[in-house]
Amino acid sequence: MSRLLVCPPTYFGIEYEINPWMRLHNRVNGARAVRQWHDLMAVLEQELGVGLERMGPVPGLPDLVFTANAGVVVGRKAVVSRFRYPERQQEETHFDDWFRSHGYDVMTVENGLYFEGAGDLLGFPECWFGGYRQRSDIRALSFIGEQFHRGLIPLELIDSRFYHLDTCFCPLTGGELLYHPAAFDRYGAVAIEERIPEHRRLQVPEDEALRFACNAVCVGKHVVLPSGCPTTERLLQDHGYQTHPVALDEFMKSGGSAKCLTLALD
Repeated sequence: MSRLLVCPPTYFGIEYEINPWMRLHNRVNGARAVRQWHDLMAVLEQELGVGLERMGPVPGLPDLVFTANAGVVVGRKAVVSRFRYPERQQEETHFDDWFRSHGYDVMTVENGLYFEGAGDLLGFPECWFGGYRQRSDIRALSFIGEQFHRGLIPLELIDSRFYHLDTCFCPLTGGELLYHPAAFDRYGAVAIEERIPEHRRLQVPEDEALRFACNAVCVGKHVVLPSGCPTTERLLQDHGYQTHPVALDEFMKSGGSAKCLTLALD
């Protein structure tokens, strides 16, 4: 992940409720959210050498900051997201415009299907995994696999707190998987076990999964994750990774953390 798409949280806030984390009464501290976002960007850009592409924030679109949901990119081809909830559907035009203005060949899934980008599509070079049921449709995942000529394993998400795959599933560059097994149905758990050797499966305990420990950004042997996840940090360190905890609790109020705030462009 050497180049990431990000969006400043200028208009970020809780203006509606579309997942179990969002509560209108749990107001975001805007100044603190801006500081936390800049802290995350500083770790990515200055400490890890990641290139950041910044798109402009838009009034009235508080979740545009979660660029992981912009779509999915391979080479110069981008599939733009089609959001399930009307509250986020206005974001689609802005993501589409950004990709087109930067020279990407843009596609969308067919009408009537929902696909929420890299929030629900993650994996390894040899195999992709797609989350479905909560936000993305399994038929949309099949379309994505066909477009990119990749094997894609669907994983049903059964806990509404883990509404996107990237809230409970994080592939690492060394071939390990950081994940929370209880977020998946039995078929999904078996599908993961069959493809990822046991010694490479790093299981995150529930208390830290609920602090979005799996919503991490892996750059080489470095992992940027939300602060307050000591067990997960030890797991990662025991497998040769250097951890970079960042306070992101303002974004957790909306159900997101480090990974949600970035989209890999390479």
